[in-house]
Amino acid sequence: MASNGAPEVFTVPNILAAMQTMRSGDSEKKKVAMDFLGHFQKSKDAWTTTINILQGEAEAEAQLFAATTLKGKITYDLATQISEADLPALRSQILVLLKKFAPGPKPVRVQLCVCLAILAIQMQTWKDVLSTVVSTLGNDVASHACILDFLRVLPEEVTEGRKITLSEEELAQRTTELLGDNAEQVVQLLINYAQSSAAAATNPQLFECITSWLREVPVSVVVKSPLLGAVMHGLSDDNSLQAAAECLGVICRETKDVDDNLETIQALLPRVLELRPRIRALVEEEDVEGFKAITRVFADAGDSWVLVIAREPQHFRPLVDALLECCARDKDRDVIHYTFGFWYELKQYLTLEHYMQARLQLVDVYSRLVDILLQHLAYPQSDDPNQLDLFDGDREQEEKFREFRHLMGDALKDSCEVMGVSECLSKVLSAIRLWIEKYGGQATPNSVPQWQSLEAPLFAMRAMGRMVEKSESHVLREIMPLLVQIPVNNEKLRFAAIMVFGRYTEWTASHPEYLEPQFQYIVSSFQTDSQEILRAAAQAFKYFCVDCKHLLGTQVDQLQVFYDQILDKLPDPSKEEITEGVANVVGAQKSEDLYRLLKLYCDPLKERLMLKANTAVDDKAKLDLADHINLLTQFVQSVVPYLPSGVENPAVTYWQEVFPVLSTILNNFIDFIPICERVCRCWRFMVISYRTAMTPLLGPLANNLAEGFAKSKQGCFLWATSAILREFSEDREHVDESITQNIYVFFEAQATNVLRTMSDLLPIELPDVIEDFYRLLIDALLYYPHKLIPSPLFAPIFQAAISALALEKQEPVSAALHYIRDLLTYGGGNPAASSDRLGGAAGAQTQHIVKQLLLTHGEELIKQTMAGMMITFPRDCFADGSGVLLGMFELFPTETTNWVDRTIRMLPAGTVTPVEANRLLSKIREKLQGTDSASSRQIRALLQDFTNTYRRRYVAPRDGLGQLEATRFHFEG
Repeated sequence: MASNGAPEVFTVPNILAAMQTMRSGDSEKKKVAMDFLGHFQKSKDAWTTTINILQGEAEAEAQLFAATTLKGKITYDLATQISEADLPALRSQILVLLKKFAPGPKPVRVQLCVCLAILAIQMQTWKDVLSTVVSTLGNDVASHACILDFLRVLPEEVTEGRKITLSEEELAQRTTELLGDNAEQVVQLLINYAQSSAAAATNPQLFECITSWLREVPVSVVVKSPLLGAVMHGLSDDNSLQAAAECLGVICRETKDVDDNLETIQALLPRVLELRPRIRALVEEEDVEGFKAITRVFADAGDSWVLVIAREPQHFRPLVDALLECCARDKDRDVIHYTFGFWYELKQYLTLEHYMQARLQLVDVYSRLVDILLQHLAYPQSDDPNQLDLFDGDREQEEKFREFRHLMGDALKDSCEVMGVSECLSKVLSAIRLWIEKYGGQATPNSVPQWQSLEAPLFAMRAMGRMVEKSESHVLREIMPLLVQIPVNNEKLRFAAIMVFGRYTEWTASHPEYLEPQFQYIVSSFQTDSQEILRAAAQAFKYFCVDCKHLLGTQVDQLQVFYDQILDKLPDPSKEEITEGVANVVGAQKSEDLYRLLKLYCDPLKERLMLKANTAVDDKAKLDLADHINLLTQFVQSVVPYLPSGVENPAVTYWQEVFPVLSTILNNFIDFIPICERVCRCWRFMVISYRTAMTPLLGPLANNLAEGFAKSKQGCFLWATSAILREFSEDREHVDESITQNIYVFFEAQATNVLRTMSDLLPIELPDVIEDFYRLLIDALLYYPHKLIPSPLFAPIFQAAISALALEKQEPVSAALHYIRDLLTYGGGNPAASSDRLGGAAGAQTQHIVKQLLLTHGEELIKQTMAGMMITFPRDCFADGSGVLLGMFELFPTETTNWVDRTIRMLPAGTVTPVEANRLLSKIREKLQGTDSASSRQIRALLQDFTNTYRRRYVAPRDGLGQLEATRFHFEG
């Protein structure tokens, strides 16, 4: 390895030494070695060095590294580092190496097969790929393994061929030559191999090969050939069961277009059903992996043939019953999840009127499925009825079980849709009654026997909640009185009952006679010390208050007493939930009572807030203060009276009393970001909730936002500013023109401050500010285009947006791109805003300003957008990046083509060949000759393909961005 600035020398001993260093415990040396190996993999020396390592007697790890490096070189550097005349020699070397590694190690052999496959794709003059490989490798057993590996990886690599530097046309032609033209020969090769020996007939590689080629060979050809028999035989051998099962599953999936494959499906059905006796046998043998494999076959068949099952339920009933048997015999819940997709897809058809007859024939299947699911939902049994930890402290296993129950809950919903909700609820009712009958009398304050048998139907009922209509008036009337008697001393049962009540609050709102006992059950649950029960109770309390707010109006004063007493006992998320609940009840009261009720509920919150502010010294106390502000925000969001214009809003009257407190807290904690964010969030919702009624607070609010950003440089102040800009725009009713003008002046002052900040600091130091700034500007451009576009700030804002595109964080880049895309529309005939002020001469003037701006800075925009798409943009920004390019081509086709050309020529040397660059520009110019509207979209697709290909080949720039580095933004305002 190089040191002291000496050039790096990539010899075999140096590479092996670096790999040895990677195993050491010295992190500094490992980092140096990793950098050295990374540079080696990108160097031209890597070609000969990797082949030398593979030709030598290095250990397996070094050989695998060399083979993997060679694969990367062929994938990414073949076109730029190897001449076409040297390709046959490279091919010969790989074939020799394959011959050497045919006996193993397998990982090295597979990587070399991938190398040969990728070379075959790019070496377009090599026409006899298959015959050359087969004849060169020979006919011994070790060579068979090598040939099978090559046959398996070839379709996979061709399918992934878009990462290779071939044009779409060249890749399509090579796909035909390598796959389509060889399909028949490959099938015969595989048949001959399967029939060559008993060992070959159960070789997992055979079935992996068949699976890989099923994408190219018509499935009917495989099903009619001896290969299907080979697959079925493979399923009877433990060594090949997994691979054969996967192969048969893929065969079934290839028949998914059932109308095109009816004959093949009819041939496959009896062969699949032959496997049903294996279900019981594998369960009795406790062969979990085999049971999984067989279940997946049935599930793949069911998923693929679900349409014909709905059409011919009687004929395919044995397959449905086999899937049901898999579920029933799955005592340890190992395989049932494979079937969930089938039950869902079948339900989708059975609930259509067209398949009503099939629904009647299969409704009993779903009825049995519900019985099975109710058994699987139960927690594990324990000899101790008081033991609640049934997973021996294994929290991961318990969490896995909980997640799995929710998946089963989805299957229960599917059953509800097929059977009807009342029938499903009847099963829940029967299970509850059965427990009461068997064990209810044995329950004591200290012990609840077999509680698992009661908890499972409660969970099932909770899962079905979304399916139950408010009008259901039979089964729930019997269940609800039983639930309020659920023993409260068992935490699991109490939690389950609370969650059920919370899920059925809409039903309860329509049946108020059941409200009081349920609500009291929830309220009494807050007396527990269990955090899980408290969280569940808070959530259920919220739903009761939201859905039954009009029914709880008579208790609004008593609720405040309860709320005030319980609030400090709860964890923070639960505080917000019960606050949202009581705020909804308050919001549902008469407007003349709102001021009194807000004072009743929020004055204690305000007092707590001031107390916390006076004692908040460390970060923990400050975070607690920030979270407490959110409680006031809940009331701002929920207490929103509807009043005629001009009538004083009692909520705003109250918030005027709270505003100075929030303002003081903000000033005192301006350096603590969470508090700034919570205060801004509260003020933002005040503007959104009360809109023009907030006019009395606009002055102090604007001052606080301006001063806040100036002191803190935090984006939250811009986020709150955008709400004011929207709600008091010129298009709103009942907004005085002087107020609108003052708000725009306030916006420009904010924008000037941000631009100064962006001039002083690098974009990487301001990602959140940049995001919020350009979200704000999107609103400004939409509501005030006639003021913003002629403004002196318009050009620097655009330049700052271009500089922001150098970031590698999705949110700020997306915001800047959205702003630029909106701006581009004002250069054409269809601007984003349809304001009357943009008509006639004013509209023409606006368009002229935008076009001049784009002509002045267009090259920098194109350069930065393409650099982002090729190198730095997060993946979610690609569509907006290509949208910017499309917009520029539509406005300035010739100039944009030249800018794209110059940008591509700036790419680091050796990363794009002149042939590739010229091909792209030629195609762009060809599309520009078209007169239809599709031409621009085709150019967008060309650029997306080019940038995607470049990005895949060069995950990171090899020598920095060079000429593509973003220009530093400077603002003189």
